[in-house]
Amino acid sequence: MAKITFITSNEQSTTVEGHQGSVMELAVENNIEGIDGDCGGVCSCATCHVYVASDQLDKTGAISEIEKDMLELDDNVTELSRLCCQITLSDDLDGLILTIAP
Repeated sequence: MAKITFITSNEQSTTVEGHQGSVMELAVENNIEGIDGDCGGVCSCATCHVYVASDQLDKTGAISEIEKDMLELDDNVTELSRLCCQITLSDDLDGLILTIAP
């Protein structure tokens, strides 16, 4: 079981728990504002763009080339950017803090 904290653009913080699936699925199931997951998690829409806390990048694993390519289409990409549909829930993510991209 991992607890993930999402911070929205209006600075609202919500912590939710999950144990399987993707972080995007967890966010959608818990109605996290700003995470739409329009493509269903196949890395083709970037509606689940988040920024990982800088000291937690290693928790989320390596970013794939497909994810990099999709993020390059977003004007708000930074070195902390991830598509949360590409982050698989695991106990290693416990305590992860994600800020939802504009």
